Amino acid sequence: MLHSSISAQRRGAVFCIVLSAAFILILGSCSAGRGKTAVLWTDRPEFALYTEYFNSSQDQYKVETRYFESPAQRLIGAGVYPDIVVGSWLKSASTRAFFKPLDGFLKNRSITSNAFYPRLLALGKIEGRQYLLPVSFNIPALVFARDKQDLLSNPFTIGFDEIKTLGKAFNAENNGVYTRMGFSPAWNDDFLFITAALFNTSFREADPLAWDQAALERAMTFVYDWTTGVNTSVQAEEDFTFKYFYEPPEKLALSGRILFAYLDSSALFTLAEDQRSSLDFRWVAEKSAIPLIGGSVYYGIPKQGKAKKAAAAFTRWFFQADTQRLLLEKSREIRLIETSFGLAGGFSALRPVTEQIFPQFYPSLLGRMPPENFLFPPNILPWNWTAIKERVILPYLHERVRHVSRDEIRPLERRISEWHRLNRD
Repeated sequence: MLHSSISAQRRGAVFCIVLSAAFILILGSCSAGRGKTAVLWTDRPEFALYTEYFNSSQDQYKVETRYFESPAQRLIGAGVYPDIVVGSWLKSASTRAFFKPLDGFLKNRSITSNAFYPRLLALGKIEGRQYLLPVSFNIPALVFARDKQDLLSNPFTIGFDEIKTLGKAFNAENNGVYTRMGFSPAWNDDFLFITAALFNTSFREADPLAWDQAALERAMTFVYDWTTGVNTSVQAEEDFTFKYFYEPPEKLALSGRILFAYLDSSALFTLAEDQRSSLDFRWVAEKSAIPLIGGSVYYGIPKQGKAKKAAAAFTRWFFQADTQRLLLEKSREIRLIETSFGLAGGFSALRPVTEQIFPQFYPSLLGRMPPENFLFPPNILPWNWTAIKERVILPYLHERVRHVSRDEIRPLERRISEWHRLNRD
């Protein structure tokens, strides 16, 4: 899918920048003392840079970063254990048993629990104890040309009804063929997933996955009715897409061909500056709820790690607002900020950092972050959720919204079962 290829390209660019900067830092810190060394596993290449700044800031401890596409999977099958793990989907039934509680950091106030977004922090708890700490997250947005901002009723968020109303008013036809189209949910499979989330489909870990089928069906029927009620038909949308979507949607929004384009916050804030300066945005919300994009980054310390003091020192250092400000400043200096948004590719899970420090680096965020009670994270999901979503869920949603009934296509339950049977190892 286009989304996956773009993410891979961006991750590759981040690698190149991080490796170059980290190499310079390593050269500058070679003379440091021989402290104990912690090993950190992560799927966020930015941590190679973060750990080297930590290493160069003191001479008592070291942290070595090792990159894996799926630290959770590596943790399950490797038989060896790092001292720190930073990544997505760490709370699955297969992985959470590896981690030790982190309550001590919060109780002795070396890390301030009140600084975290409460719902993100709560997701890291197991039976009342804090096993994982949130690092970063992303949220969905619609972007549009800045000269269209007066059309919108709210300066922060936009909901489905307003998207539909403004989109229909923007539509233009010539001899029954659309020459402009405001928006289609079917343009982006991730937007379809966001819609399903806002309808409380509630995907969650089971064997391997469970969800509210009735809610999913309501969401997909809603999208199909949106297509036929606002944009005439599935065929009309696909004809328009085939004719004009040879350029990225954000460029089509700037040119006036479409009104809205969907981007998540990471993609939005790594657009080229000349594009971003001509665009405005609103967070996608329904009933005061903004779903977090799947893949929020969490931080854990495995029970069997050996460099406990080094891991603890890095943990205390990293979860400070002043540290994260420094990391943002350094990211800007080496231009990492152009390819990797914010902290570890997202907003910081520390509220003071996101609400007070981020606008200093991203001025368009000033006064634009939604209240903390708008944000809601996904349920606990299996460690291989990314693969399930990209290979099974999104293709199903893509196909489903192009048919009036789910009976016309292969059921999601069967697709999940077949995928799981072939990939259970």
